Amino acid sequence: MLHVDLDEFIAAVEILRHPELAAVPVVVGGRGDPTERGVVATASYVAREYGVRSGMPLRLAARKCPDAVFLPTDHAAYDAASVRVMDTLRSASWGGMPVLVEVLGWDEAFLAPGPGHGELGEPEEFADRLRAAVLAATDLHCSVGIGDNRLRAKIATEFGKPRGSFRLTGADWFEVMGDRPTDALWGIGRRTAAKLAVLGLTTVRELADADPEVLAAELGPTMGPWYRRLGRGVDTSPVDPTPWVPRAHGRETTFQADLEDWGRVAEEVRVLTARVLADIDAEGRPAARVGIKVRFRPFVTLTRSLTLPEPSNDPEVLADAAVSLLDRLEPGRPVRLLGVRLEMTPPA
Repeated sequence: MLHVDLDEFIAAVEILRHPELAAVPVVVGGRGDPTERGVVATASYVAREYGVRSGMPLRLAARKCPDAVFLPTDHAAYDAASVRVMDTLRSASWGGMPVLVEVLGWDEAFLAPGPGHGELGEPEEFADRLRAAVLAATDLHCSVGIGDNRLRAKIATEFGKPRGSFRLTGADWFEVMGDRPTDALWGIGRRTAAKLAVLGLTTVRELADADPEVLAAELGPTMGPWYRRLGRGVDTSPVDPTPWVPRAHGRETTFQADLEDWGRVAEEVRVLTARVLADIDAEGRPAARVGIKVRFRPFVTLTRSLTLPEPSNDPEVLADAAVSLLDRLEPGRPVRLLGVRLEMTPPA
């Protein structure tokens, strides 16, 4: 099983459009103005050497790397580049049969041999051919993780970056991962790692050896044992080539000056709802659930949602529902960011 991940994808797409930026630090995010509010969507490898990371405020990125070139995000360009990459992956054959491809996002996918395949040979050789094919078709570089399951393949990719491949299996799992922190595992973030640390579990090996009953009692009967499985590198889920169908669409706006007039807040919610409605209309499915996201000063974020009495794509119904959710929040607090999300009915 393989995991393919594009190297510095968004930055790489921008550098293809601006070749003169190949050797300079590039930061993409917001409207490309580091004096405005916004966050880093991605940073080139050169910019990362200065400590710039995805999700970081643009102003902080500018302080860390004052010589960086800041560019606005261009979703249409990244969509188009991603389509070319995924089409290239789907065109590949392994063992004489087309591969199965499960797309995870713009810049990554899982691959597995297709049914009825013949001799596969060394996976590293196929990974090299795959990387060459993507580069030839798109001028983008990628890294490939090789594993005996999805989890190990996903983690292996990080060891192959940039522009390489790495194999991680049950045979060398603890040799490679045993002494690493628990948040090195796909599926465990900083908050979960902190909860595990309270239980005295700070490394992958410690998590793998933990008592499942203790984990179930402290972290829940489902999640506790699941975290232990992650520590052991266990994953039985297959590569699913079923085309991804979005469940919802959403839009967000970060305001350069906090909104303190809640009449204005309601107006902005209506504007956002109209924009998201256009997105779901393009899907051809009505909304069944409405949600809002509000970030207050300084950085407290709350979400609220409701299920509609019946699915609708009526702009007034959806806007009224979104605005009504503001009543579930504390009025009058300065608002830094607003978001609206419309969850659609399932496709036929």
